[in-house]
Amino acid sequence: MDLERARTGDDAAFTRLVEPLRRELHAHCYRMLGSVHDADDALQEALLRAWRGLPGFEGRASLRSWLYTVTTRTCLDAVERRGRRALPMDLGPSSDHVVTEDAPRTDVAWLGPYPTGPDARAEQREAVELAFVAALQHLPGNQRAALVLFEVLGFSAAEIASMMNTSAASVNSALQRARRVMPTREPVPDDARVRMLASDYAGALERGDADALVALLTEDVTWSMPPMPHWYHGIDAVMSFARQYPLASCGSWRHRIVAANGLPAVASYLRTEPDGTFGSWSINVLTPRDGRIAAVTSFVGREHFAAFGLPDELG
Repeated sequence: MDLERARTGDDAAFTRLVEPLRRELHAHCYRMLGSVHDADDALQEALLRAWRGLPGFEGRASLRSWLYTVTTRTCLDAVERRGRRALPMDLGPSSDHVVTEDAPRTDVAWLGPYPTGPDARAEQREAVELAFVAALQHLPGNQRAALVLFEVLGFSAAEIASMMNTSAASVNSALQRARRVMPTREPVPDDARVRMLASDYAGALERGDADALVALLTEDVTWSMPPMPHWYHGIDAVMSFARQYPLASCGSWRHRIVAANGLPAVASYLRTEPDGTFGSWSINVLTPRDGRIAAVTSFVGREHFAAFGLPDELG
């Protein structure tokens, strides 16, 4: 039996035990921490703690519950050290004119995108949806953990109390406070029109077609570009930005369609020289509403591409 073998130091047996749970534990770390890279580090640390602590696992709870206990505590330690992740909307109001010199803010810990495969179930997609994870970042660590463990993962208040070394009353209080400030989780749409949005968005940028892009956007659309601090709200402001930059002066675009945070997404590659290569530029997460794009969140930086299995350059 793998559990008994793992208790005696068999690392291959331990790997077999945790491998079926690795993906969901990683998603848990991402919800808590808002970054794939932080989730990687937290999961690695959690599994090391679990490996070292396995001889003390008495089996009174399931192995899954115990691993979530170890992982949640590891994430809470990380929250204490690193604080919360942000989007440009957290820093201030939208810009009423196009900012021509928008320098990256390196003093902000930015929220990052999360890859979700096409085979992910609806509840898995919704549990890492961008607005939900962004809102979680505004909660203190204990409220964040309680809400995710209860509403996403289905643990009881008593189980969560045991995981977090507190009382069920404290867990229920944390849940009440968290629910007061969290938005309602909306179902992530998954129909043919939504899946076409990413292709239509990519095509409009590659052709430099402003009319096609306008037709894809809602009147109250937002466009943000972390780590750039400025963001735009409303069709007029967004299109003023788009016409000046991605549709005109940046260079030539190539795209790959991906899925991020349970939403359609586009990986953008930019070529600035006529005979150059297309370099990785941004992962653009598109939030749909009623068949159009209500938000474009462009996560700028080649560091995001590896998690999606994408190359740094296209020929």
